[in-house]
Amino acid sequence: MPVSSTVLRFVLALIQVYYWLIIARVLLSWIPLPENDLVRSLYRLLYDATEPYLGLFRRVLPSFGRGGMGIDFSPLLAIMVLILIERFVRGAL
Repeated sequence: MPVSSTVLRFVLALIQVYYWLIIARVLLSWIPLPENDLVRSLYRLLYDATEPYLGLFRRVLPSFGRGGMGIDFSPLLAIMVLILIERFVRGAL
C-alpha cells in the first residue's frame, strides 16, 4: 500500500471521527447534563475539539430565531462540508 493511500485512509478516519464528535455535541446540547465534574470535563473536551471548526460556519451562517431560542444551523453546514471533503478524498484514493 503506497504511503499516500495510507495517509488518505487516515484522513478519512479523522473525518469520520470529527463527524461523530459534531453529532455528539449537537445531541448533548439538547439534553440537560448532570452537574458532575467528569461530565463537565468531557463536554468541555468535546466543545473545545469542535468549536474552532463550527465557529467558522457560525460566522457565515447566523442562528435563526429570536431571544434565547435560536436554531444554530452551523453543525449541519459543517457536516455537509465534511461529507464533501470525504468524497473528494475518496475520489483521490
